[in-house]
Amino acid sequence: MDRLWTDFVNSDYHDWRGGDRSEDRLGKTEWQEAFIKQWQLNAPIPASSEEEGTLRSFRGELQALATRLSAGNPLSDKDREWLNAVMGEGEVTRKLYSGEEGLKLSLVPVKFHWQQVMAEVAADFAVTVVEGDAGRIRICDNSDCRWFFYDDTRSRTQRYCDDKMCGNLMKVRRFRAKRKVDQQKE
Repeated sequence: MDRLWTDFVNSDYHDWRGGDRSEDRLGKTEWQEAFIKQWQLNAPIPASSEEEGTLRSFRGELQALATRLSAGNPLSDKDREWLNAVMGEGEVTRKLYSGEEGLKLSLVPVKFHWQQVMAEVAADFAVTVVEGDAGRIRICDNSDCRWFFYDDTRSRTQRYCDDKMCGNLMKVRRFRAKRKVDQQKE
């Protein structure tokens, strides 16, 4: 299941099939539009070059934090302070409204800018750590892929971002490598 923070950090695309094609989707207007629409956020598109630099820096820090957590390291005080600082940039107000299922309370951004988007991404990551289990944050075992995901399986053994894509590819690679070794023995 995609989460806001995984969708954001995975904007740093690498060809999961092993080709040399890598792409930083963060700077692409089409990706920005799709991301904002999918997660019901609001920010000026396209992001300015300064905003893109800030977004890339934020993505790198979030990837590094997710990598440390996936390795079993606990969230440090410094990590917590950093997340709090990023989330603090996204000011919100509370609004009560009527929905189909009755009254709802929502948080409404005070301003619509990329700092707010980063605050929402950081908040989603924090929710993952608080309500989930930081030890379930994973990096795909396909070294060509490098995607981040949250292992929500009951057994806590998910190794690939997608079993049908990376999982199947790695299974085929293992099979072919074993067959090659077996043929060399004959």
